[in-house]
Amino acid sequence: MNTIDIILMILQLFCGLAIFLFGMDVMGDALKKAAGSRLKDLLGKLTSNPIKGFLLGLIVTAVIQSSSATTVMVVGFVNSGAMTLLQSVGVILGANLGTAVTAWLTAPAAMGGAVKEGATFMDLLKTDGWMPILAVIGIVLVMFFNKGKKKDIGTVLLGFAVLMTGMELMSGSVSGIRDDIGGILKVFENPILGLFAGLILTVIVQSSSASVGILQSIVGAGGAMTFGAALPIVLGQNIGTCVTAMISSVGANKNGKRAAVIHLSFNVIAAVIVLALFYASNAIFSYIDTAFYIDAWWVAIIHTVYKIIAIAIIFPFYKQLEKLSHVLVKDKKGSEESIASALDERLLPTPAVAAGIATDVAYTMAGVSFDAFYKSLAVYNGPFDPKLAEEVRELESKADVYEDALGSYLVKLSAVDMDIKTSEQITKLLHIIGDLERISDHAVNVVESAEEIKDKKISFSSEAKRELAVLESAVREVLEMTHKALTTGDIALATEVEPLEEVVDDLRDQIKLNHILRLQKSECTIELGFVLSDVLNNFERVADHCSNIAACVIEIANEDALDMHKYTAKTKHGSEEFKERYAAYTAKYTL
Repeated sequence: MNTIDIILMILQLFCGLAIFLFGMDVMGDALKKAAGSRLKDLLGKLTSNPIKGFLLGLIVTAVIQSSSATTVMVVGFVNSGAMTLLQSVGVILGANLGTAVTAWLTAPAAMGGAVKEGATFMDLLKTDGWMPILAVIGIVLVMFFNKGKKKDIGTVLLGFAVLMTGMELMSGSVSGIRDDIGGILKVFENPILGLFAGLILTVIVQSSSASVGILQSIVGAGGAMTFGAALPIVLGQNIGTCVTAMISSVGANKNGKRAAVIHLSFNVIAAVIVLALFYASNAIFSYIDTAFYIDAWWVAIIHTVYKIIAIAIIFPFYKQLEKLSHVLVKDKKGSEESIASALDERLLPTPAVAAGIATDVAYTMAGVSFDAFYKSLAVYNGPFDPKLAEEVRELESKADVYEDALGSYLVKLSAVDMDIKTSEQITKLLHIIGDLERISDHAVNVVESAEEIKDKKISFSSEAKRELAVLESAVREVLEMTHKALTTGDIALATEVEPLEEVVDDLRDQIKLNHILRLQKSECTIELGFVLSDVLNNFERVADHCSNIAACVIEIANEDALDMHKYTAKTKHGSEEFKERYAAYTAKYTL
């Protein structure tokens, strides 16, 4: 083989690797998108039971075909507080086994070859027989369906076909020099050298599945590698895949870093134990001839059996693995986590999961905003409490932080390719957080009105106080219904908000009119009228924001579109159900 042949072979090898990695990336992204909210629901069923966590990690990794992606998601979950560190151990161990599926999928391509004359029906069962069918089905689904699950499935099939094509190209590129490669690879029968070779290869390509695929393509030519050389390389590849999660953990909080360390610790400890046990026991009993040559199927077997043995040895000590992460990543005195740390950008590649986390944060923000307004009512009703007034202002500042963090996160998330349902959820959240922030602003306004009443030593008449108490009761009910409807998705309860908001509007107008009548009778003052007007406007506007939130929840659920003006117009005009509810609330809250 001359120099030109070697250059062409290397170029073909790298071309195959590029196609393989591209196919894996396309397939993985399409699988995550196709899984959509189901992936979010699956990850939401977290439990302290390590067995269920293990199965969760295995299933998710088998679906998205990447243990690195699963582990990065786990780092994001732990960083956000959605998953405890102990829960993450089982999921990480499951992810390590789940990634073995890829090796079984790529093995046939590594063993495949060009179609030969005189092929039989059995040849149709080989990769060259069924892979073109998947590619044709995939391109048909992509071309004739503009969006939805069918297009996502088509993209998955195309990505898989591209991946397998890259595998065959890599395998074909080295088939002509298998004897030369075999001599080189015998060097890696040294466990230490083999371990580092597998580690470095995986670090370079950033995927254990890809590096295992490269190994399969090399041995797929036949007779190129012995069992003794392959074993340490495979173990090194499993350590190398931890680099992605370690890089991802940079900038995470201490528990996020610990999740990445658990992943690394497991693979390092497993590699050391399995290598030591294998070579020690084989030296005594000689049950495996490490010099026999293997094929791509053997690489998949080694990859899978190693993971099963490692998990069987280490899984009973999962609590100790968590404790080890605390030893390696120590707590820093005085460190505090950001209240918006849940919005982890590591989750952006899985939009449904990221949207779910953002929704939980929005629910927390809702609690902050509503709590601020309830406390402002306590300040307003007196006697004036400066400490409680300061708590309201702190809660309003906290709501501002939530709005800024959520708004930025959701804008970034909206730029990611996702399914329609997730996109609508993000649109809903962007509208809702603005209304929640304004509710906290009105809470501060109510506190300022209370301060004005205290400083000027003025007081409303008994009649005005009675009327404001009725309005306050109505506003409290609006807030309670809105909060519950938002956090539980209770559509029936959300429909109750708009008619009650209309009653709040009526009460405000009636109280203003009554004040004018009292003013004419000299039973009240203009100065009190300004304060009263501020209080009434804040009460009414809070009810308006609650109406917006409820309308947003209803419109998304019922019509898959966000048009709050259309919703409110439809409910107020010609709806007998709305009229009945409005009449009931009018009777309940009367002056």
